[in-house]
Amino acid sequence: MTTHTPHSATHAKKPAQSGGSLLDVQHLHKAFGGNQAVNDVSFNLQAGELLALIGPNGAGKSTTFNLVNGQLAPDSGNMTLDGVSLLGRKPHELWRMGVSRTFQIAQTFGSLTVAENVQMALLSADGKSLSPWQRATHYRRADALALLEQVQLDAQADRPCSALAYGDVKRLELAMALANEPRLLLMDEPTAGMAPDERHALMALTRSLVNQRGVAVLFTEHSMDVVFEHADRVLVMARGALIAQGTPAQVQADAQVQSVYFGSGKTFGALHETQALHANTLTLREQP
Repeated sequence: MTTHTPHSATHAKKPAQSGGSLLDVQHLHKAFGGNQAVNDVSFNLQAGELLALIGPNGAGKSTTFNLVNGQLAPDSGNMTLDGVSLLGRKPHELWRMGVSRTFQIAQTFGSLTVAENVQMALLSADGKSLSPWQRATHYRRADALALLEQVQLDAQADRPCSALAYGDVKRLELAMALANEPRLLLMDEPTAGMAPDERHALMALTRSLVNQRGVAVLFTEHSMDVVFEHADRVLVMARGALIAQGTPAQVQADAQVQSVYFGSGKTFGALHETQALHANTLTLREQP
């Protein structure tokens, strides 16, 4: 077996390079009382790239994610999308700018059909709304079905959303997030609560859509198998600071990441073995 020795991960003190990036985040700070939740965080994200943001509990990744999404305002720093400042903009304004988000707990309408959920997202993308007693049954149905086809749910278009399996609910949420033709997609724990095969299927689907549409994706994730298999680059936070960034291989090899992220001296070795076993299992399943 050939062993590749990755270069050291790029540590956070080095400023992010912003040339040609879609999302550019520079020197973000956010404190809650005396707790510095985000401390001088800088990074960038290119169109067509999947960027994972990871770290132990309390590392500041959720706060960083919410700053980018407009749910929180930074104390200082700057964020731009294709050169346009995001500071002071609320989530609904970012939605209009082409920034979409999925949630750790899927945000769908259980009382509506699968297609109607996407039609509601299309209504929002078009800046329209319905009266409380109206349904979105006929609004841009062809477009809704096209989005459902992209996430492999078109056959279930007329089923109640409440009848979907959880993995299909996450696919539906992804279709809804694509309704505004996003340039930037923020995915908060996209595979939370999913079985291993479902996790990888969802992220493989996301990769396919990213390649087709050229969308930039920033996602947080606790499942390291998902991160190291599907991310193009990885950002690692600890105690509010960005301690490393690089390719999955670079981050896996970084001694500081291993020390801070795993704490007790564990390495990613066990993960390598798990990934190899998963790959072998998939290969065996594909045998005739």
